Amino acid sequence: MKVYNTLTKKKEEFIPLEEGKVRMYVCGPTVYNYIHIGNARPMIVFDTVRRYMEYKGMKVNYVSNFTDVDDKIIKKANEEGVSSEEIANRYIKECKKDMEDLNVKPATTHPLATQEIDGMIAMISDLIERGYAYEKNGTVYFRTRRFKEYGKLSHKNLDDLQSGNRSLLVSGADEKEDPLDFVLWKPKKEGEPFWKSPWSDGRPGWHIECSVMSKKYLGDQIDIHAGGEDLIFPHHENEIAQSEAANGKEFAHYWMHNGFLNIDNKKMSKSLGNFFTVREIGEKYDLQVLRFFMLSAHYRSPLNFSAELMEAAKNGLDRIVTAVARLNQMLKASTVEELTEEEKAVLSEAEEFVTKFEAAMEDDFNTADAISAIFELVKLSNINAKETSSKTLLTELKKKIVTLCDVLGIITEKKEEMLDSDIEALIEERQAARKAKNFTRADEIRNQLLEKGIILEDTRQGVVWKRA
Repeated sequence: MKVYNTLTKKKEEFIPLEEGKVRMYVCGPTVYNYIHIGNARPMIVFDTVRRYMEYKGMKVNYVSNFTDVDDKIIKKANEEGVSSEEIANRYIKECKKDMEDLNVKPATTHPLATQEIDGMIAMISDLIERGYAYEKNGTVYFRTRRFKEYGKLSHKNLDDLQSGNRSLLVSGADEKEDPLDFVLWKPKKEGEPFWKSPWSDGRPGWHIECSVMSKKYLGDQIDIHAGGEDLIFPHHENEIAQSEAANGKEFAHYWMHNGFLNIDNKKMSKSLGNFFTVREIGEKYDLQVLRFFMLSAHYRSPLNFSAELMEAAKNGLDRIVTAVARLNQMLKASTVEELTEEEKAVLSEAEEFVTKFEAAMEDDFNTADAISAIFELVKLSNINAKETSSKTLLTELKKKIVTLCDVLGIITEKKEEMLDSDIEALIEERQAARKAKNFTRADEIRNQLLEKGIILEDTRQGVVWKRA
């Protein structure tokens, strides 16, 4: 199995620290709003990496955090007049729902930054003792130049950073020994959540959080650290510096980063009006379509999101789902058990596509080529499977398609279609719940219908519904 390692800028044979076991850390979202489709890409990509490793018989300890203390969370809490904790808990719950709808498996552990503060204080204290960090007026900074390998992941030169990239430097430069030093702990501002520490009542810097959570749940050394390519610098670079300075050993063996997601060939941003949450996309498409779309390109390539490409993904997914539904229908009708010689040859050809799928995934998780192999398997099934075919052939073809799709997290079973009368009855119940200001029940009904592929639109004339 080959993995492209950002650290070495080349594909390398994947050899875990412990045979048959994988320790993997993936940076999770900051929870101040619904996750957007840019957040969804690493979730889907690295969930698929995990699924493939498990398919190959490895035991994966998969840790993905929630950053639940941050300036954006505090700002949202102040705007709503509630606590930061309330905002974080609300959007962790919403994020988990979106992940479930995207068929992203729950992590082995989903640590919360606010529950690991003691570990952060301990690591910062250790870094101060070792001479890698220092305190100034309640703020603790990391001595970037003291860590001789700083820049090895992002392949940035320290002197170039200092002379040419002032915007990359963090605030408080007047107090720092060096403008490149970054914050490990900062004192609280008025109205902010805080924790007591030897240096000040305050909170940790963002970078130290992941170093500590990774160490606690996976150990001093891990196999894979992953995230979006926007995290390479400074976040992951700083994680390496802290972790290796504190632990005295290589932090992560392989660094994996997914490419950016663009919208109609433009960078996604609220100011351009092309910013989409997963929840918004889920109102137009089954989120399996979004997952299928995300996997239709290699994870390291930039990916362009557009209505046309989503329609193409929907059609591609429909081909697979329809093929499995067809096999299910034939299995009900089939009475023959034994394979014919001709059918044995078909299964032999099917096995070649399984091998092709695995070869694509072994080559740095090339899901685009893996999907092509599934399409070839679907075509083979559509040509050769008939109602007169043996149960063994039909069962094996279905099993191969379903198994490979499951590695990609693609659900192949068609959702049961609801009767129009049942949909109308639920819409009436939702309207009554809204009138009674029972918005929780109204949202439950909307989500229940969405899960069945029914999309609601509230208009001035009333509620309009359609099937996804």
